[in-house]
Amino acid sequence: MRRQDWMEELRIQKVYEERVMERAVKVMQWLATMALVLAGVMLLVKPMMAHAQVAAGGSVSAGLSRLTVVDEGTVGKPDIVLIPGLGSSRAVWEAEAKLLAPNYRLHLVQVNGFAGAPAGANSQGPLLAGIVAELHGYIAAAGMKPVVVGHSLGGLLAMMLADKYPGDVRKLVIVDTLPYYAVLFNPAATVETVKPMAEAMKTQIVATPADQFALMQQTVVPQLVNDKAAQAAVEAADIAGDRRVFAEAMYEDLLTDLRGEVGKIQTPALVLFAVDPNAKQPDPAVYEAMVRDAYKPMPHVTLEKVEPSRHFIMYDQPAKLDAALEEFLK
Repeated sequence: MRRQDWMEELRIQKVYEERVMERAVKVMQWLATMALVLAGVMLLVKPMMAHAQVAAGGSVSAGLSRLTVVDEGTVGKPDIVLIPGLGSSRAVWEAEAKLLAPNYRLHLVQVNGFAGAPAGANSQGPLLAGIVAELHGYIAAAGMKPVVVGHSLGGLLAMMLADKYPGDVRKLVIVDTLPYYAVLFNPAATVETVKPMAEAMKTQIVATPADQFALMQQTVVPQLVNDKAAQAAVEAADIAGDRRVFAEAMYEDLLTDLRGEVGKIQTPALVLFAVDPNAKQPDPAVYEAMVRDAYKPMPHVTLEKVEPSRHFIMYDQPAKLDAALEEFLK
C-alpha cells in the first residue's frame, strides 16, 4: 500500500471514529434532555413503611393490579382523582389534599412500581393503556364522575382517560403536560422518528448502574424544581422506584401522541404550565408558545401560566396552584 493511500485510510478511519463519538455524545445529551423535560422524572419519595401513614384517615382501594388509590377527604362531597407524574408517589399532592379535604372526596393515585411501590402487573410493559383502563374501572365501580387532576405523566393519563372514556371525567386539570412531550426535543418529532431514540433511552435507563443513576439526579433535579427543601427528597425518588417500570413508562410517554385527540376532548379543562425565566431547559418563551399552540384545538380549555416555577408547580408555587384549582372547581 502506498504511503498516501495508507495516510488517507487513517484519515477516513479517524473521521469515522469522530462521527461515532459525536453520535454517542448526542444520544447521551438527548437522554439527559428528555430526563429533564419529561414528566416528573423524580419526585418526593417516602419509604414503603410510610405508605400507610399517607393513607391515614383514608382507605386503600383493593382489587387493583397496576395502581393503588387512597381515599381521603369528606364522604359525600364532589370527587377529585389526583394522579402524580412519572416516578412520583401520591405524596406530591399532600399539601393540595389538605386544602381540598374539607370540601371534596379525594382519590389519591399511585402507579405501581413508582416511588417504592411494588411493580405488580406493571413489571412488564406495555402499561399506560392498562393504567387508564384500571382508572376507568375504579371510577365506574365507585359510580362517580370526578374532576381528574394530573401532573406531567399523570396529565397525559388524565387526557387519555377523558379521550377514551369521556363519561368518566367532569372536569380535567392538566399540570405542566403536553399532548406529545417529544416535541420538546424536536418540534417536528413524530412517533416514528422518535422511536429509535426512545428505545435507546429505555435500554440506557435500565442498564445504568445505580450509583451513576443517582449521581445524574444531582444535575437533573434542580432543573425540575427550584424549592431547595424539595430537591433533596426528589433526588431520592428513582432509587426507591422500580427502574424497569420507570423506563417503560418514559418510553411509552415518548410514543404517545395525543395531538390529534385533544380537539375531540369535550371535557372542560384547565391547563397550568410552568415558566421560569432562569431555566435552561426548555426555553421559557419557546415552551409557552408550544403549550398554547398544542392546546389550541381543545374546545373548552383555559390556559394559565404559573411563574416563576419549574416543572413541580406544587412545590415552587403552591399558593398559585391552589388558587387556580379552587377557582376552576367552583
